[in-house]
Amino acid sequence: MHFTSERRLDDGVLEREFVLGEIPGILWTPPSSSAPAPLILLGHPPLGLRGMYPRLVERARQAAADGFASATIELPGSGDRPRWAGLDQARADLRRALEAGGPVDGGIVDALVLPLVERAVPEWRTALDALLSLPGIGGPVGYSGGVISIGIRLAVVEPRVSAAVLFAGSLVPATMFEEARRVTVPLHVLLQWDDEGNDRQAALDLFDAFGSEEKTLHANMGGHTGVPRFAGEAAARFFTRHLK
Repeated sequence: MHFTSERRLDDGVLEREFVLGEIPGILWTPPSSSAPAPLILLGHPPLGLRGMYPRLVERARQAAADGFASATIELPGSGDRPRWAGLDQARADLRRALEAGGPVDGGIVDALVLPLVERAVPEWRTALDALLSLPGIGGPVGYSGGVISIGIRLAVVEPRVSAAVLFAGSLVPATMFEEARRVTVPLHVLLQWDDEGNDRQAALDLFDAFGSEEKTLHANMGGHTGVPRFAGEAAARFFTRHLK
């Protein structure tokens, strides 16, 4: 891991950009701490770190206020990373299906999501190795947001992830429902009841499939971008219970 920039935000949070091989990322740490800070991995959609930065830094500031370090990495084929022809084609196929107004074929969902999961999860695990080796950062570790299928796979294969906050979405390959049954960490799942881009019933079916003994569904009225602030506060309290 090589840090490429460092700055102190106005609330004292230290923000450091880094590269890990070819993977860009950002690490935020609280202003001060007498012990290693627990870590939250901030997932995000494949829209590029630059485009997602305003939302990511807001989440990182909240995490720091609660005593957590947080970090994110650029997803494969997104942002400044090399283009990925297969992913670009799958995105184009998805756009055409949505514009046609019909149901999205499962083959399109598989082509869009499964290769991304296969590449992104090992990268998250490599980043976690590097992050936990830094002074001032320790476990336990939480995962928050982003592509829900990545969160599912990471919760299954990465024993250092102790709890997860997931944003319900319907573009989930059928095989991920089987993986969801193997998730055992505590879960806090956010669902926008009127999300125009997601199938509500599919999201409910996925929640039902999770194997965790402790799982909470936090549903709110409104569309995809209308997540109320108190929903984020509830997620923060969830992490405080399970990571401290």
